[in-house]
Amino acid sequence: MRTRIFSILVVASLLFLVCSCSSNHNHNNESSVHQHSEGDGHDHAKEKESAHSEDDGHGHAAGSTDEIGFTEKQAQAVGLTTETVQPSTFSHVIKTSGQIQAPQGEEYTVVATTSGVVSFTNPSISDGTPVRSGEAIASISAKNLQDGDPVLKAKIAFETAEKEYKRAESLVADKIISAKQFEQARMTYENAKNVYQSQAANVTARGVNVTSPINGYIKNRLVSQGEYVSVGQPIATVAQNKRLQLRAEVSENNFKHLRSIASANFKTAYDNTFYKLSELNGKLLSYGKASNSNSFYIPVTFEFDNVGDIIPGSFTEVYLLAQPREGVISVPTSALTEEQGINFVYVQVEPDAYVKKEVLVGQNNGERAEIVTGLHAGEKVVTKGVMQVKLASASGAIPDGHAH
Repeated sequence: MRTRIFSILVVASLLFLVCSCSSNHNHNNESSVHQHSEGDGHDHAKEKESAHSEDDGHGHAAGSTDEIGFTEKQAQAVGLTTETVQPSTFSHVIKTSGQIQAPQGEEYTVVATTSGVVSFTNPSISDGTPVRSGEAIASISAKNLQDGDPVLKAKIAFETAEKEYKRAESLVADKIISAKQFEQARMTYENAKNVYQSQAANVTARGVNVTSPINGYIKNRLVSQGEYVSVGQPIATVAQNKRLQLRAEVSENNFKHLRSIASANFKTAYDNTFYKLSELNGKLLSYGKASNSNSFYIPVTFEFDNVGDIIPGSFTEVYLLAQPREGVISVPTSALTEEQGINFVYVQVEPDAYVKKEVLVGQNNGERAEIVTGLHAGEKVVTKGVMQVKLASASGAIPDGHAH
């Protein structure tokens, strides 16, 4: 009996051990499978995230989140243009101020040839009115004045002197008067003749006409309608305006560069138009060798053709061009934008993508600006439509096809 009970206990113990080992083995397998499943999913997520960061579906490299979307259709609509950056020649620039002047010989002052009251041919004549050579600008009349008409006086003096001269001719032939007396009569006659003829050619019913000596325009009208003038008094200034002069004032600090100045660009204040002397048949006339006693500036004078819309006497911004430098990167001034004193340009990286780049600007010749750092040869810089790209950047607008 004891042997039977012992046998049963042994069998039961063995069964318990077998079941316990099987349960532990299954539990370990499930745990291992669970861990492997979690680890596998985590690795796949990392691979997907890494793949997305390296390629956003458009071939863009990592860090391209600063790109500005601007489609080709939008670019055409705003007339956007670009320029490929290339090193080229860029002249040393001296920026200063200047004034447009009429050169000597291009202006004439019309003066009164007799005393009297001025009456302009065209009462509404004003500065800028065109005139032709020999055209009457005004007439001067002394009728009804206390001193009498000078023209009439000159005519009477001439006729009287002519009679005396003819009489002296017959008397000197008969030796009634001396040769000295005859010469005196002849001299009086010649003087009276010159005075009268100088006025007689321009005498009209209204008075003595005052004419323009050249083709040009009225630069200044110096007297008013009905004003009394004396002989030799200026009435008006007539300018041909074919050639003009640009006089720039340069600081003494730039004196060493003056001998290398060859040309200049300038911009007028009244219409902000940019002019290049190289396109206006311009040439350097002279530059001062010393500063004026009343200032610390040295004059530099150019002469150029007037294209018809440059006003003599107007003040300008002047960009003097001195010795050229090779291998300089520059962009049109229209390509630059400024934010809090820092300059930027927009570079096209793809047909419908742009990036904003900070640049350090050097000298500026009014048309183009030197780029010291920030750009490299081959990059495409936006030169027209810059503000539209800037607005697209500010609004965060992304064109179709670039939603990542």
